[in-house]
Amino acid sequence: MSEVVITTLLIVSLFALLGSGVWIGLTLAGVAWIGMELFSPRPAGDAMAITIWGSASSWTLTALPLFVWMGEILFRTKLSESMFKGLAPWVNALPGRLLHTNILGCTIFAAVSGSSAATCATIGKMSIPELSKRGYPADKIVGSLGGASTLGLLIPPSIIMIVYGVAAEVSIAKLFMAGVVPGLLLGALFSGYIMVWALFNPSQVPLSDTRLTLAQKLGESRHLIPVVLLIGGVIGTIYTGIATATEAAAVGVVGALVLSAAQGSLNWATFRDSLLGATRLYCMIALILSGAAFLTLAMGYIGLPRHLAEFVTGLNLSPVVLIIALALFYMLLGCFLDGISMIVLTMGVILPTVSAAGIDLIWFGVFVVIVVEMAQITPPVGFNLFVLQGMTKREITWIAKVTIPYFFLMVLALALLWWFPQIATWLPGRM
Repeated sequence: MSEVVITTLLIVSLFALLGSGVWIGLTLAGVAWIGMELFSPRPAGDAMAITIWGSASSWTLTALPLFVWMGEILFRTKLSESMFKGLAPWVNALPGRLLHTNILGCTIFAAVSGSSAATCATIGKMSIPELSKRGYPADKIVGSLGGASTLGLLIPPSIIMIVYGVAAEVSIAKLFMAGVVPGLLLGALFSGYIMVWALFNPSQVPLSDTRLTLAQKLGESRHLIPVVLLIGGVIGTIYTGIATATEAAAVGVVGALVLSAAQGSLNWATFRDSLLGATRLYCMIALILSGAAFLTLAMGYIGLPRHLAEFVTGLNLSPVVLIIALALFYMLLGCFLDGISMIVLTMGVILPTVSAAGIDLIWFGVFVVIVVEMAQITPPVGFNLFVLQGMTKREITWIAKVTIPYFFLMVLALALLWWFPQIATWLPGRM
């Protein structure tokens, strides 16, 4: 059976299960089971059991529930309010006001977690209730969070950059350096979009409570000290080599508990509720991850990613057309696979073609990560969409709609990266 027919069948199965109300993680696993059972010689049952167990028991993913718990602690104590009190005086002067806290918060936390899901869950737990309480439009709250949380893949430390560095045999340290400026550029584009929207829709932006002098703003910044200490502690342990990302996540949890206790906002009820809230949210994420892992295995056995990659490489395209084709290819693939799986399954075929076209592999790594970021907010398997759905209980189509502007801003970032490759290559070249 041709790859087109197989792909069509799997897409129809995916939408049929989602439309019938089946949980997302179970839907992904179900589509994978259909694919393996019908189009692969390997028995689907044992493959599903082994893959789901391996995904759920992965030590690498231990950092995710810990970062989610840290976010729950911040959400249920005074620390989240402190962050908003400290940031509000500085962003209130900008068009869009407190919506910029989503961008700033995700940019800062991206440097801690290396995961877009952890960034989305942690910042969302703090910002969604605070911004909603202040009367900001729900579509702009969720849209800016969904777009900005993808920075967790680009700003170092980035798990997906490590995977690419190993696959492409390039310096991971240089990849990390290459992601800094593009990450900040994307953050600036997101904030710029919010400012333009606010200028054209001033009635939808709540008025600022007060106007403060510079001295008063500096005084209010004292509320940022606990959060800065927490973020600094997590980042510091990673960048000094004292702790791995998982160990640093544990440091973050302990730090959040200590700071909230020092503020007098930690008691048995908040501790219990934060732990249960983190458990519920991570169980939702883990089920989706398990289903995605099984779908990735099934796709590998069926051979769809490899066939698609071979098709692209066989076209003998010029560098610019090749980049456009690869961007479209990864956007399509991102509708069904997570970012790490896309890289693992395709790099072996794609990299020789990219190298032959004279494209710098460090630059290409940043390009791939940005395209994978776009896949995080692309239905039907945009992982950040699922995380936001779990937190907001909104329809995934609505969430996808409100994140569309940020998708196109990433397209603009890719264009700027092509026209000005120094955006990604300047810092690594200084090493």
